[in-house]
This record gives sequence, structure tokens and C-alpha cells, in this order.
Amino acid sequence: MKNLPLGIRKWRIFFTYLTLCIPLFTLLLSVAPQIQNLTVTGRITDNTGMPLAGVHVKSVYTKKGVVTDFDGAYQIGVSPVDSLVFTAIGYKSQTKAVNNQEIINVALIEDITELGTVMINAGYYNVSERERTGNISRITSKDIETQPVTNPLAAMQGQMSGVNITQTTGVPGAGYDIEIRGKNFINGTTNPLFIVDGIPYSGQSLESAYLSANINQGNVSPLNFINPQDIESIEVLKDADATAIYGSRGANGVVLITTKRGKIGKTKFDIGFNTSFGKVTRFRALMNTEQYLEVRKEAVINDNFESYYNNPSLDYFWPDLKIWDQTRYTDWQQVLLGKTSTRNNLQFAVSGGSEQTQFNISGSHLKETTVFPGDANYNKTTVYSALNHGSIDGKFNLNFTTSLSLEDNDLPYADFTLLANTLEPNAPSLFTDKGELNWENSTWKNPLAALDRQYNMKSNTILSSALVSYEVLENLEVKTSLGYSKYDLTSYATYPSSSLDPNLGYGAEYSTTSTNQSSRDSWIIEPQINWSQELGNLKLSVLLGATYQQQKEKQFVIRGSDFPNNNLILTLSAANNLLIVTDTNSEYNYAAYFGRFNLNFKSKYILNVTGRRDGSSRFGPGKQFGNFGALGGAWIFSEEGMLKNSSWLSFGKLRGSYGTTGSDNIGDYKYLGTYDITGNYYDDTLVIEPSGVYNPNFGWEVNKKLEVGLELGMFDNRLNVQLAHYQNRSSNQLIGIPLAATTGFSSLTGNFNATVENKGLEFDINSLNIKTSSFQWKSSLNLTIPKNRLVAFPDLESSTFANKYIVGEPLTMIRLYHAFGVDPSTGIYQFEDYNADGKITSTDDKQWIEDSAPDFYGGFSNAISYKNFTLDFLCQFKKQKGYNSLAIDALAGFKRNGPVELYQRWLEQGDNSLVQKATMGGMPALSIAGQSQSQSNAAFTDASFIRLRNVLLNYKLPTSVIKGVDLNLFLQGQNLVTITNYMGADPEQTSNSKLPPLRQITLGAQLNF
Repeated sequence: MKNLPLGIRKWRIFFTYLTLCIPLFTLLLSVAPQIQNLTVTGRITDNTGMPLAGVHVKSVYTKKGVVTDFDGAYQIGVSPVDSLVFTAIGYKSQTKAVNNQEIINVALIEDITELGTVMINAGYYNVSERERTGNISRITSKDIETQPVTNPLAAMQGQMSGVNITQTTGVPGAGYDIEIRGKNFINGTTNPLFIVDGIPYSGQSLESAYLSANINQGNVSPLNFINPQDIESIEVLKDADATAIYGSRGANGVVLITTKRGKIGKTKFDIGFNTSFGKVTRFRALMNTEQYLEVRKEAVINDNFESYYNNPSLDYFWPDLKIWDQTRYTDWQQVLLGKTSTRNNLQFAVSGGSEQTQFNISGSHLKETTVFPGDANYNKTTVYSALNHGSIDGKFNLNFTTSLSLEDNDLPYADFTLLANTLEPNAPSLFTDKGELNWENSTWKNPLAALDRQYNMKSNTILSSALVSYEVLENLEVKTSLGYSKYDLTSYATYPSSSLDPNLGYGAEYSTTSTNQSSRDSWIIEPQINWSQELGNLKLSVLLGATYQQQKEKQFVIRGSDFPNNNLILTLSAANNLLIVTDTNSEYNYAAYFGRFNLNFKSKYILNVTGRRDGSSRFGPGKQFGNFGALGGAWIFSEEGMLKNSSWLSFGKLRGSYGTTGSDNIGDYKYLGTYDITGNYYDDTLVIEPSGVYNPNFGWEVNKKLEVGLELGMFDNRLNVQLAHYQNRSSNQLIGIPLAATTGFSSLTGNFNATVENKGLEFDINSLNIKTSSFQWKSSLNLTIPKNRLVAFPDLESSTFANKYIVGEPLTMIRLYHAFGVDPSTGIYQFEDYNADGKITSTDDKQWIEDSAPDFYGGFSNAISYKNFTLDFLCQFKKQKGYNSLAIDALAGFKRNGPVELYQRWLEQGDNSLVQKATMGGMPALSIAGQSQSQSNAAFTDASFIRLRNVLLNYKLPTSVIKGVDLNLFLQGQNLVTITNYMGADPEQTSNSKLPPLRQITLGAQLNF
């Protein structure tokens, strides 16, 4: 980092040298052999005789260990006088003396009180579920594998308290919006920090909305590169204790994605194949031809257009009324959105390894089509490898992972959803008798012409991580994490003249092509030192580390037009006109020093202190560094004498935390006075123009987090309850402070003394309802009740934010008109005149407040197994409001179809109707009232829902049928049933211009041998 002080730069050089030397040094030290002269084998089963995979078998003397394979078998080299310890989650540990035995078989007894020993990934360290002091939600591969999804964010929906995820559109490869515990900053950024195998990975799209706003809103998720089947676990860090060690990067939470590793045992092959069929869950109720034409003709009369209507020379003005077949009806939703999409997914993996070296290699290929007409499809190929190696003495360890992904997304230039909801029901047929596109004498725009307009996106992603560690002393470990990621995205959108009505005579000089070439590459080095010590009942752990990261990002968007012919439309050099839309090149440098101190007394009093000093190139001199930290504590009160032998309380913990995180999420070079090249020339000289105002005085945003939590395990941990109350306050907001237009700039980036608060309650309940030798039923419920508000904003009333925010109201508030309905005497929408000036204006009369954030949300899941059958299902629910059909169209009578509610319009004096009288724009008062109605509380309605999001029915072929082979046959469903009073297509994504998430049915098989 160029602006780092000399002392810091020296430490950077030292740690870089240390990073390079440690692997070489430790490799030399790792060859010390351990003398073993006996090989012990055996088989581990449960108390019913079923083999147990994943049981850890460890030598008492050498501390070496192995893991049982799929058949419960193990093999380990030991001394004849050694002892072996057998441990598995959910079972009581057993110790067996070797005594020269070469075969030791063990039957483990279930002990559900051991469930608290599950290890949780907390980022730079692991902690047991029992002893964690922070708030960390977790799902594992078992939860992910039950869902037919292609993006890891989709697998998290409805699974975690405090995590609100929404799919932006149902087209393949599109993105997701994720929000962890609400919106913290006025600048609108809610993206958390994503960590994949220890490497930060940006979740921000590199696609340009200039190309793809009409198909995916410019939101292509970079996280698509991960094959969800390669994921071992996903942890979400939420409170200060969990996130402060990530400093500024953890202000909006942290999502940790850990991929699968190889396991000790014989080589194992996994082959999986599944096919999905997708349909739109439901269509909107639109007017039929008779209703539509009745309203249209009525609008002609209301607008006094009869003389024009009766003039034959003006028939082209209203072809739907005068030229097209008046009895024709087409359900355009069925035609344009009614196709069945397919998704075929083939996966292969091989894993295994010896006691010292384990590996896992996998590959997958996915092809998905759409519900749109045409042959659009999305292809993704992934390759993943993981290698773990440890020295014989267990002191040296090397973990290395690499992920490679290739995406190719070929879609229409625009989403057909808007056309399907607005095309006239009596519009002409799509094709002529000769099978050509029908333009009906140039009286309409054939929607299938859009298939000649192409959108294509290709991306290549590679992510590599390495973790090298060496145990210098018995309690001292030195390790270094290294990572590199590169994400390249190229896309183009074509608009050829051949997609226009040929009768208009447009040639290739009207054709256009836009292209986007973007890339993001990043490297990171994180040297660390871990020290731990036990002093009687006291356990101490200390972690010290540093981070050095650099990220470079480029984007080049160019538009070409006026081609010699359409065959050259993808050759920009053939275009006579070129327009450079975007040409950016940025570099971000980041350095930090972090530490953790953990004190554990008697395994029931725990203190955790974390801290981080961040340095960012996004701030000017003197403002680059910020200090963040947190204090967390836990009291396991169930270990106290009077409760230790409780008949009903198995586990009880009270925890709390307070700390600060920050944010530099403002983009690069905002503090500098910057200039842009316009692409224009003046007197043969290239013109540049100022684009940013110099301001080196702004600094870090600060997010102060407070939390108190209670965790209970009852009735031998058959019922587990977690309750958390949190309060986050974000201040020193980094926002674009508006400037007067006379300055030549719209805003100046700076800190504003505004405070935003997020607080809420989170409930997590897990229960083991029934468990016998052949039947088991587990349930899980999570519930989040969030509350967001703007606590303070000095001089808000005199600022340009006065019409956007209100102190005491949430950042997600929406200002609306207060609708009184339709005046029975005039048939026109009426609204509250707040300032009583006789006029309805957006400045003075948009005073009705609604909140677009959910009141509460969560999920309820069940896992039921009977012998070889399992049934898993997840229900997601939200209590929220959203825009209804009036927000899209509150006017009846225009040349476009609309919701059937528009048919219930005002007809005559005395009518009590929800829709005003029909108009086609000839009466300004009606048009203005309709626009106001679309921005009123009448257009904002209940959009709460309960959705059966995922279902899995699995049958496992008995191992006795084919020895050594594990075969699973499964049927999966996604978005199967939605219970809601919302009248639109989808209550979660309330838009008639974007394809909603599809209902998916998946058939598949998984073969392991």
C-alpha cells in the first residue's frame, strides 16, 4: 500500500518473507518418523449394528488419528501397548487398549448430550457449538443437498435467523439480495463479506445494467461459480464477537463458505445425476378480450374521442378496436411464459487418502433452459480439487483447494414477463400462414422478434487457497493463509434491424451491439500465530495475525452502431459509430493486523476478546486506519452445582457481546479529485472532464453492535432453544452529500453525523421429536423480528434527503399519497391534501409512510426418516407488504392489457369502485390521478406468504443388495406451494416485469462406491 507508514511497510516485508520461508522450513522438519510396529483394523457400528462412517479413531500416545470409511472400517498404525479412542458426534466416546490386538471392533452407544461438541467455523479459528460466545448460524452439506439450487445463497433461504435473502429474478444465472440483520448504512450497501475457504470473495456483480437491465437487472451473481454440492458448511457471523475480528469488512456480517475435503479411507467414487422441470408458479388474473375491449371503447367515450374513432383514416391509431379480430383471445402468459424449463445436472467426485494425505476431486456440468420461447440456455461447468497433507508427527499440515468455473448464459435480450402481462388479449397471431413472423400490416410489434435480439454472458472464475501450518512447540502453531481469485466476465447484447418490422425499411445502419468486458482479480496473504495453554482449570488461547490484500478491477463497456450488414453485428470494428459507455480501472489495497484472546475457566466461564486495525486505500492520508474490536462472554450455567444434575436441563448458556465494526464500502478513489475521458474531441484535442471532488477528510463508518443471548438444551438435548436480542447502531455515515448544480457535481463523498439503528429478536428452536431404531423425526424453527429506524440526522429537514427519510422511521420507508378511493360523483381517484392548499403534489402530500422491510420472517423444517426412506421439507414465511397491481397500472382504458381488477372501474355517479373511470390519456386530470394512485398506499398491500420452499423424498437402497455400493434415489421439489393473499404472480418479488422464481420438480440418483 503506497501510503502506508515506513514501519508498517517493513512489517509487511517481514511477514511476506515469513510466509515464503515457513513452508520450506516446516517441510524439512516434517519428515521425522514415528516408530510403529502394529497395524490395527476394525469396524465401528452403532448399537443396532449399522456401520458408522466418519468415526474418529485416535492413538492416545502419538495423537495420530484416522476416520472410518463408508463401511465403518478403519486401519491405523500403533504401538502394541497403545490405546485407541473412538469418538463420533452424538455417541459416547470409548477407549480400548491395543494389547497386541490386530482387530478391534467397537459398537458406539448414542449419547445426544454430546451434540454440543459440534465444531463451528468462526473464520480464523474453530470453536465448539457449546463454547462459542458469538452468534453464528450454520447449515451443513446435509441441508444444502436437499435443495435443487445452483447458487449457495439460494440454499440459505429460510434456513437462518437474521438472514433475509430474496431472489431478484427467475432467469438462470441471476443474482440474490442478501441482508443480515437489516440495512445499516444510508448508502444502501447491504452486501456481507463472503469468505470462501478462507479467501475473501466479492459478491458484487461485474455485469453492466446498460446491457442487461431488461433481462437480469445487471445482477449476475459471482457466487454462481460455486457448485453447492461441493460445500461442506456455510456459517454466517452476525454479532460483534463473531465479526469484529474481520474489522471493517464485517460491518454487514460475514458469510463463511467451506468446501468439502478428502477423508481418510479407501478411494470413494460419487456419481450423481438429476433432471429438473420448472414452471411459473402462478399467473396473474388479466382481462379477457371482451372485458378489455369494453373498457377500451368506454375510454374513447370518456375522453371525447368519438370523432377520431369514427374516422376510418385513423383506424391505425387503435388497431385493437378497429383492425384486429374482435373475438380473438390469446393467453399471452401461457404463450410467452408457459414453457417447461429443464435443468440437467451431472456430477462426479473421487475422494479418499491415507493417514497423511487426503484428496477430493469433483466436477459437474449443468444445463438449464428457460420458460421463454426459443432455445435460450444456461451452461455451467465446475472443477474442484482439495488436497490435505500432514507429516507423520502431525506437526506440519498443508491444505490446498482450487475451484474453477465456466459459465455460458444465452438469454433473450429482454424478459418476456412484461409483454406477457400487457399484450392486448386480441393481438394478432405470432406467425403467418407461411410460418413467418406476423406483423399484421405493421399494426403491432411481434413479441417473438425479441428472440432475434441476443444477450450472452460468459464468465471464468478461478479461486485457489492454501493454508500452511507448523506446530513449532506443543502449544504454539504458526500458519499462513494464501489466496488468489480471478473473475472474468464478458457479455454482449445485440439489437439487429432484422428484429424490427421489415415494412419499416430499417437496414443494418440501425443495428446496435453493446459489449462488456470486466475482470476482478485479488490476492491475499495472512500470516498467523496461535498459542494455547492449559493451567489447571484455565485454558488460554491467543491468536495474532496480519492481512495483506490487493484487488484490481476493470470494466470496459462499448456500444457500436451502423453496421454494413447484420452478419457483422458482433464485429465492433465494422461499426461506423462507436460509443465508449464505461472505461474504468481501479486498484484497492488493504492491510490489517488482528488478534484474539480467549479465556476459558472450568469450561463454563468464557471470555473472548477480538480486535483489528484496518488500513484502506479508499481513504486519504491520516484517515486510512481504523480500530475495531469486541468483547464477548459466556456463562454455561448448567455446569453450576445446583443445575448440573438437573432432570430436565441438559445445557444452559448465557452469552453477550459488544463491539465495533466499520465500513469502507464506498468505492475507490472517492477522496481524490478525479477526471474522466469523455471520448469527445475539441479542436482535435481529447476532452477530459472533472468527475470527483477532492476531499481527504472523510473516514470510516462505524457500526456498534450489542447482543445478549440465551441457549438452552432440555430433556437430554432433545429440545434446544436459542434466543438472541441484538442492537446495532451505525454512525459516521459515508454518503454522497448533495451539492448545488452550480458546482458541476451532484454530490461530495463525506461523513455525515447520522445514526441508523437495527434491533430485533431471533429465535431458533431444534427438537428431536421421535427417535427409535427405525424411525426418527427432527424439527427446526427459526424466527426473526427485526426493527430498523433512523435515530438521528441533523438538519434533515433542510437537506436534500428530507423527502427520503424521517427521523424515527426505517431506512426502508416509502413515502406515498394517502388514497381515499374513487369519488362516487366524479369517478376520479381522491387523495389527502395534507397541507390543505387545494393541490396534490409529491413534495407536500406524500406523507403516508409504509415500510418495505418484513415485520418478521423465518423458516420451519422437518426431517423424517423411516428405515431407508427420508422425507425433508422446509417452509419459509414472511410477514411483509409490497406493491400490488395498481403500482404498475392504476388506469383502465389504455392500449395494453392489465389486471382483471381494472374491469371493476367506475361507470356512473354513485358507484363505489376501487378503480376510477376509464381513460386512454385524453383527460389530463384522470391521467394525473392514475399516476398518483400508483404511488399511493392503495398500491401497497399485504404480501405475506408461507411457502413450501423445499421437499426431498429419498430412498436409500439397502447395502445388502449391492455390497459396497450406496445408491440413493430421490425426488425433490422447490417452491411447490405458496399460501398468500397477495393477488400478483409472486409475493416475494412483487413485479410484473421480472420472471418470478419457478416451481421446480427434480428427479435424481446418487451412486457412491
